[in-house]
Amino acid sequence: MSDDLLGRRTEGETLDRLLTRARSGAGQVLVLRGEAGIGKTALLDHVSSRASGFRVARAAGVESESAFPYAGLHQLCVPFLDRLDRLPAPQREALGTAFGMTSGPRPTRFMVGLAVLTLLAEVADEQPLVCLVDDAQWLDPMSSAVLGFVARRLLAERIALLFVLREGNDHLDGLPELFVRGLDDADARALLQSVIKGPVDGRVRDRIVAEARGNPLALLELPRAWTAAELADGLDAEPLTSRIETGFVRQIAALPADTRLLMLTAAAEPLGDATLLWQAAGLLGLGADPAAAALETGLIEFGARVRFRHPLVRSAAYRSASTVDRLRVHQALADVTDVDIDPDRRAWHRAQGTAAPDEEVAAALENTASRAQARGGLLAAAAFLEQAAVLTPSPGRRASRELAAARAKRDAGALEASLRLLNAVEAGPPDERRSAEVEHLRGHIAFDQRRVADAAPLLFSAARRLAPFDADLARETHLEALSAAIWAGEPLADAARTAPPPRTPPCALDLVLEALTTRITSGYGAAVPLMRHALDEVLALKVAAEDVSRLPWLFGNRAGGIVASEMWDFGTRRDFARQQVRLSRDAGALVQLQFALNFLADNELLAGEPAAAQALIEEDERISEVTGAPPVGYAVLLRAAYRGEDVFSAARSAALAAGQGRLAVICDWTAAILHNGQGRHDLAREAALRVFRSDSLVYSCLITPELAEAASRTGETALVAEAVERSSEWVDTDWSSGLKARLRALNGDPEGFRESIACFERTSLKPELARAHLLHGEWLRREGRRVEARDHLRTAHDMLLSCGMAAFADRAQRELQATGETARKRTAEPTDELTAQEYQIARLAREGYSNPEIGTRLFISPRTVEWHLRKVFGKVGVTSRRQLRDAKF
Repeated sequence: MSDDLLGRRTEGETLDRLLTRARSGAGQVLVLRGEAGIGKTALLDHVSSRASGFRVARAAGVESESAFPYAGLHQLCVPFLDRLDRLPAPQREALGTAFGMTSGPRPTRFMVGLAVLTLLAEVADEQPLVCLVDDAQWLDPMSSAVLGFVARRLLAERIALLFVLREGNDHLDGLPELFVRGLDDADARALLQSVIKGPVDGRVRDRIVAEARGNPLALLELPRAWTAAELADGLDAEPLTSRIETGFVRQIAALPADTRLLMLTAAAEPLGDATLLWQAAGLLGLGADPAAAALETGLIEFGARVRFRHPLVRSAAYRSASTVDRLRVHQALADVTDVDIDPDRRAWHRAQGTAAPDEEVAAALENTASRAQARGGLLAAAAFLEQAAVLTPSPGRRASRELAAARAKRDAGALEASLRLLNAVEAGPPDERRSAEVEHLRGHIAFDQRRVADAAPLLFSAARRLAPFDADLARETHLEALSAAIWAGEPLADAARTAPPPRTPPCALDLVLEALTTRITSGYGAAVPLMRHALDEVLALKVAAEDVSRLPWLFGNRAGGIVASEMWDFGTRRDFARQQVRLSRDAGALVQLQFALNFLADNELLAGEPAAAQALIEEDERISEVTGAPPVGYAVLLRAAYRGEDVFSAARSAALAAGQGRLAVICDWTAAILHNGQGRHDLAREAALRVFRSDSLVYSCLITPELAEAASRTGETALVAEAVERSSEWVDTDWSSGLKARLRALNGDPEGFRESIACFERTSLKPELARAHLLHGEWLRREGRRVEARDHLRTAHDMLLSCGMAAFADRAQRELQATGETARKRTAEPTDELTAQEYQIARLAREGYSNPEIGTRLFISPRTVEWHLRKVFGKVGVTSRRQLRDAKF
């Protein structure tokens, strides 16, 4: 590949292999990293020339385009948009809205990413596709996020996706990469010799090679920008990239003034639109003559599109211009940009061309921010609002726009950036309502950052201060504050009583707040009717992604989920979790999605679906890598307990040190489960008793059977009786009734074992059913009824293994050995087990979902679904989807 590209044999061979693999149907991704001018674009050009049989699509980040959401992505996809109608409706709507082709609900990066993946896969089905993205460090954030999403899902597509990157891009971190280094001395001298005309003093030649450090662009440009005397004497110590750009500045500075102004205009117009350039040049009083001098330099080409020889030329032309000239150029470009066709770019140029505050310009930017937000560009919206604030003459309105920008940043997961903006808001003129809203947002961010001990007082204070202005918002904020206090493990009764009065008639959120308040202040029994009513109302709600800030409080494990758990309604609890995940995904609210994923993973573990839980936990971790926010990670505690991994002492200490009292309670609950599974009942009793005495919402209920089981083995019958007494007030469901029967059995009524099994057989709580069989089998063995015991212990052992509960499965195996029988071991090797994603795909296929429907739910392409299904068929020993319905996995 690299016969005509000097010094790039190794890189060429790597790229050759990449094309070969992509052609055979194994999606390929590579990031080419290196300093400016090192030859990355030349390698892309070579890939393009060698991509025989491929369709080639190219895009490039432009620094001034990074303000516009999806600008880079649109470049890449525009040749394929005639296939938009082939996409599933939700994907078609999301991509059309993102590109401003249609209007619809605000799209999320996930759905836009899936639409792009499906679109590219459609193209690649007809012909292998190579996508080349240059200067990815300047892609707008939404394009970066979507392309990073697509890159991580290229598995079975005939697609090669290559990025060129000068410096960091968080969305592309972790992808396979090739660092492009400078040429060696011999190749550097050969390249220099190919461009120098005539004899050159050896001292000058040596200095160029030394200064360039193998950088091809430097080898080509240093001789053009500096005299032989300057090169012989040596250049200053500025970085090489700056030195190359300085060389371009020197070349531009030697041009006539009108030519410099024309090049500045071209640099300020990021689309390379020749029509706009010449119209703006006319307004500036520039004729065609200035172009001739520019062309002679070779720095720029004028055609249907305007192209600079290198991005550093554009940068040099723009940055070296005076402020006055930059303002003039942007004003001219604004004047020639059609307000009906491209209002956002016109507003941007007007802003760049305005030095003093101007409300009209600021309002246009605010409208641009609204459109960006409607297209899913939260960070872009925040940037436009920030710029609008700078140009706002009124201090009060400026602060309001800064607050709106801070909200957009928080929704996008940029929490620290949001906090910095709030400092600017607070520096504005005094305004009690705005100050309360700032405190409210600070409370949300504190919760998002896991600083729940800080969040609770901020939110309680905000609720009080908002009451005179917006009673509904004040009540919502009080619920948020109460939830934060629950997670902080703080005393709740006094705070609960200070709730603002409900609206008339009360809405679902009011009912949840009233139910929780009554539960905290008056006890479980008094709250049951209110909790039942609240659940009915929340289940009947029609909530959209726009309501993202309310999701954790309505459906998550902060309020609505707490009520469902206290009512022992596992079906509703799980439905809430699924609803929260779906809506957080649809809203693109990554921080909220992390909490939702953990809540759902917790429910999947309780349902005995470890592979599904693992996929959710891994997604939390992937989001953490993208946003920089730590994983929420509480579901990993229950997973560890089931697996028999003791991580709880350190986790509990860290939770207490961070002021996360509820997380410490979860550590104790899961530690009790672990130790009961291991048969270390004294340790289980110690951990369980701390939670049992705390009356922590939800967990004081969930811990009760763990305490009873541990106490029954340590001979503390009084504790078992106390557990039975506590359970007497629980509302009756199959979940709670199964546990009540177990408690009675542990308290001396063996008939409770059978009742417990019967109750759990009517639920989806497979781990509880397995433990019911285990406890019954153990009791039967102790009673000498070994044959009966074996049936229950075998059932328990097999179920516990399928639920991923290794510690309990080992306990069942020990009990079986005590009856004289050895538990059957699994015959499949670990390599034959389904991965978390394979398990999800297999389960959805068994439920009758098509490949496109599965792809939409899991954010992968239909072709990748098919690829995974072939692997699933081989692992479980079937040959069709019909057979999959009866397979065990």
